[in-house]
Amino acid sequence: MSLIRLKPFLQSSFSIRTISTTKLCTEKSTEKKSTTNTNEPVGISKDRSQVIPVETSIKYLKSNAYKETYGEQPVWTQYRRNFKGAFAPKKTRKTCIRNKVISTGNPCPICRDEYLVLSENNPELLQQFICPHTGTILSYQKTGLCQKKHFELLVSVQRARDRGILTFDVPFRNYDYSLYYK
Repeated sequence: MSLIRLKPFLQSSFSIRTISTTKLCTEKSTEKKSTTNTNEPVGISKDRSQVIPVETSIKYLKSNAYKETYGEQPVWTQYRRNFKGAFAPKKTRKTCIRNKVISTGNPCPICRDEYLVLSENNPELLQQFICPHTGTILSYQKTGLCQKKHFELLVSVQRARDRGILTFDVPFRNYDYSLYYK
């Protein structure tokens, strides 16, 4: 048993007291053990350990459940990011899923719906993240994607363009060749 002697400020009117700290130390150590329990059950809605095939994602995009949830709008339009303060941060979070579990309260549009799989074989989903006017990929600041999923989006779109699944237009430039040949 360890003892701590506490001397009050006025020694003349008070005696020296001793306090046992063994009870305090054991209470703190049991609290730490109970809060660091990693075997807590995870809700089914936050579990992302199951890998969904691309074919299932393509079927999901054509289903009534998808149309009820998102309607005719792109996946990212209804998403509103939570942030502290008056101004949104410049960058989005690095990832929404850590250790195969959603670790944030408000995950990005792709992480929150497990049936949305970014792949070059899923052009309907990829088209939602491409600007219809310019053909460029929308930034993560506009779409609200986490940085990990945005990088997967960039890779998937580039692979789809390389394979010819996604078409892109190269602007035609008219030149007046009479200026060059005199």
